[in-house]
Amino acid sequence: MKLYRTCRLVGVLMVLSSAGHGSEMFTDDSAPDTLRVATFNVSMEARNYQADTAKLSAAVLTRELRSANNRQIHHIAEIIQRVRPDILLLNEFDNTAQAGEQADTLTLWQKNYLEVAHQGAEPIHYPYHYRGEVNTGVLLRHDGDHAISAPADAHGFGFYPGHYGMVLLSRYPVDLDAVQTFQKFVWADMPKAARPLNPDGTPFYSDAVWSQLRLSSKSHWDIPLKIGEKTLRVLASHPTPPVFDGPEDRNGARNHDEVRLWLDYISGSTEYLYNDDGEPARLHLDTPFVLLGDLNASAVAGDGRREAITALLQHPRVQDPKPASRGAYLARPDSKESANHTASWGLRADYVLPSTGLTVTGAGVFWPAPDEPHSDLIGARGISSDHRLVWVDVRLGQD
Repeated sequence: MKLYRTCRLVGVLMVLSSAGHGSEMFTDDSAPDTLRVATFNVSMEARNYQADTAKLSAAVLTRELRSANNRQIHHIAEIIQRVRPDILLLNEFDNTAQAGEQADTLTLWQKNYLEVAHQGAEPIHYPYHYRGEVNTGVLLRHDGDHAISAPADAHGFGFYPGHYGMVLLSRYPVDLDAVQTFQKFVWADMPKAARPLNPDGTPFYSDAVWSQLRLSSKSHWDIPLKIGEKTLRVLASHPTPPVFDGPEDRNGARNHDEVRLWLDYISGSTEYLYNDDGEPARLHLDTPFVLLGDLNASAVAGDGRREAITALLQHPRVQDPKPASRGAYLARPDSKESANHTASWGLRADYVLPSTGLTVTGAGVFWPAPDEPHSDLIGARGISSDHRLVWVDVRLGQD
């Protein structure tokens, strides 16, 4: 009963705080007292709108954004408008530009959805963004004995380049010259990499494939944002789900090492790491950051390997505010950490983790209970997303 009351209170606070986080359009770059940082797997990828995989392409998302009448996307926009993050990572937002689409989907997304009021929720606009390339749908070329094709023979599972992409939206400028990306980092170059093995102990990937296969199923980004006179680094990623494989556990191994890359990065243990310019990469130990994204990992449940995510959540440089909601708790009241679930199937998969140099002032998951306002926005991928928006409020500096 105590947990129920706590979750109910969290749910109420979440609604009040979300509604009160400014109804203005974002227009200035001045340093705020508090930043709201969020992550949201929005399921805005072509397979959510096109059942026939033979017809999948980046043009599908462009079509839905141009139409301005997609109910699921309007629900996604309304959720964002109600929470009003200052900094927002979107996972599963197709990078149509990477696939050769000429239409500017970010402009269409903002104009036709985010900048349109929804049931009293005020329009919102993000003047800055970062959208880099991802490994999904990028073919892995090797001297094999068969023709290669997506999605099976891609660096990351995807039907075309940019499928299941990412984009960071921001109220504050991106320091583009200082962005570091790790899309092309080769998995085999990670010391003690969890190379997948067949049940008989032989390598699942041939040496030819293993020597080229990139670690990131999408990418890992270190994005500096200029918050007034200060800089906040956003560490963004979307590791592969640790399922949809066989006894070799290739996706479980990859998910573990994708999370482990961040663990090494914030620990200063990345002598092995190089960025996409081929230069050594490291994060100074006094640098403030927020690590966020759909990590597809839980320290207490699910089918994934738990060592890396457990170490990340317990890392001395990381704060875990444990965002919660009453809606999540009521969906599975008997499940472990149910109040902190962020995915409809009952798992904490999505994270916003500030560094210890920041002051956390609030946190929540947008998951209204059935008897709370806006619960109609929550459901499966056809309603909005099978993930929930997760947010944390921080101040740059400690009290």
